[in-house]
Amino acid sequence: MIPKMNFSNPEKPAIFILKQLSLIPMIDNGLKERILSAARFSADELEMISQCFVTNRYDQKEHILFEGNKSSCIHFIVSGLVRVYHFKDAKEVTTYLACDGGFAASYSSFITQGLSSEYIQCLENTHTLSISYEKMEWLYQQLAQWQVVGRILAEQNYLCMADRILNLHSTPGKEKYLNFLQTNPAKIVQRTPLIYVASFLGIAPESLSRIRRETSKISLAEKTY
Repeated sequence: MIPKMNFSNPEKPAIFILKQLSLIPMIDNGLKERILSAARFSADELEMISQCFVTNRYDQKEHILFEGNKSSCIHFIVSGLVRVYHFKDAKEVTTYLACDGGFAASYSSFITQGLSSEYIQCLENTHTLSISYEKMEWLYQQLAQWQVVGRILAEQNYLCMADRILNLHSTPGKEKYLNFLQTNPAKIVQRTPLIYVASFLGIAPESLSRIRRETSKISLAEKTY
């Protein structure tokens, strides 16, 4: 419920309204920032959006989604670390990594509401806010600007996957690793087990270990110099 505005308060109305709005139960600040970076919404609309999200908590190594199930939700990661992977020739292939402030889903399954060919696993204890396919569709009907949010989510997912596929086949291993260090949050770089980083980059684990040693030596030499 939105608190009733009491304009009898001696403070200036504009200041008082802002103070009243700050008391409204709101969605996580990180999620709110991501939404508002895509489109503008009023306080009432943000409250409507917030009620479409559900809080979830997962343990380390727990799966949010299994292959063969429907990806019924998009998850915003409040805190934690997750990976998306599938099996190819009986081997796990990590295709996506996300942490605080990121989104995770099997997007092809979510969009089509078909069965997923992917798994989503938590690499540490993870807290998410999820929105279901039905709630997304409802918000599309209720708020025209929510379509902008959905489009941007789809575009970002496409660009992320396209960039990975391009680099996977056309970029040398060392360059892929350096790019990984430069373009990913420190949490992903520092806390993701190396076996999953190697899989994500399409590099053999032993090759990644060698590249890490080489880059560490270069960094040390530069600092010494």
